[in-house]
Amino acid sequence: MSIVTHTGIQVRNGRAREIEDRVIREGRFGLYVNDTLYTEMVASDDQLEELGAGFVVCQGLAKTVDSVRVDGDAIHVSAPVAGLSGREMSSAGALQTTAPAGKVTSDLTLTVADVLSITGEIETDLWRETGGVHCSILFFQGDILAKSSDVGRHNTVDKMVGDAVLRGVDRSRCVIGCTGRQPRDMVIKYARAGVPVIISRAASTDKGIMAAQEAGITLICFSREGRFTVYTHPHRIADLGNYMDQKRKSGYGNEENDLQ
Repeated sequence: MSIVTHTGIQVRNGRAREIEDRVIREGRFGLYVNDTLYTEMVASDDQLEELGAGFVVCQGLAKTVDSVRVDGDAIHVSAPVAGLSGREMSSAGALQTTAPAGKVTSDLTLTVADVLSITGEIETDLWRETGGVHCSILFFQGDILAKSSDVGRHNTVDKMVGDAVLRGVDRSRCVIGCTGRQPRDMVIKYARAGVPVIISRAASTDKGIMAAQEAGITLICFSREGRFTVYTHPHRIADLGNYMDQKRKSGYGNEENDLQ
């Protein structure tokens, strides 16, 4: 991923000094679906094949892709697209398809310890170094399969879905962890991709929660510093009831046992 250096004046503890800061380079790419320009994307310049595959699936254009080819600033995706849907405005201010989200079915279960462990992995070296990117991770059968960093939170999720698509991984057994907010359009991405559990360090919105409930997705937010909030379909956190029982026995208001 491209990083450039820019000068700046840093103020700290009442003192100012000139610094050389490492900054993420923002790129622009054309996404072609079956040789037709579909959209232009602002993104970081790595994992572009994954980005193309994941975008097509997360937009509901196709369930799978045949191939992805990157040629300079053009991402070419070949996929069995039945037809293009209408467009609507996303939370990022871009247009996205109105293809139906569908319902996610999965018997995947996690433990409270799993959620906390996955949360601890939702970071990349670039995220720690620059603070200028979002990041997402792909968790499958006890392992972190991939991580992504990008200037856009949507892109990081597309890259992780795309990674699963290109690997042929069963997405109904996957968890995606991310740093970004979870409004409705983000949740619909996971639903179209068939991912049953989302863990975010950030907040959701009311419509994001409603979309997760309708789609059958377990939406976990504010996952940081040893705590998290499960908004929908908590049955996938197998031992959550045990923690609730502990809380009842110890009394409400005991922050040590409070996972909310």
